[in-house]
Amino acid sequence: MTSQHTPGASTATARWMRALDLDFPRGRNQPAPVRWVVASAVAVVGSVLACAALAAAGVAWFPETAGYEHFGFVDYTKLTVIGVGLACLAWPAVTWLSSRAWKPFLWLAILVTIVGLAPDAWILYKGQPANAIGVLVLMHFAVALITYPALVLIAPQRRGARPRRRARPSAL
Repeated sequence: MTSQHTPGASTATARWMRALDLDFPRGRNQPAPVRWVVASAVAVVGSVLACAALAAAGVAWFPETAGYEHFGFVDYTKLTVIGVGLACLAWPAVTWLSSRAWKPFLWLAILVTIVGLAPDAWILYKGQPANAIGVLVLMHFAVALITYPALVLIAPQRRGARPRRRARPSAL
């Protein structure tokens, strides 16, 4: 069997790469390490504090959720620290792939936030209280709204030269 080249496949890939600004600067534009550590700490601490505030607000808004297991500090903190930690590791990785990493990182943050809602949908389906699930959804959005700007603004991608494009041969 021989494989056939699909005429539009490389064009479609090139379009996606351009749309996501994937130009592979290979580390020339990485955020400063100290700023990345500070941004990561701000993202983790800020996200945990936001989740704590939302859990407390959830109980104040809906007193029947007092004692709800997912409003327990250990429960949401464990998941928040893992998720935000992975996002913090992803930021320098994305800066490796794009000299305008804010754009693919934003799409990645949106995608991960949406996928992260699946467990909430599942426990809602299994009969967990809708008002408590609503608070958990707010926690997901709060984490995204804290983590993305903390990383992108506190540990910005360094300005570097974009990869040079090959010069076209001049017509003589």
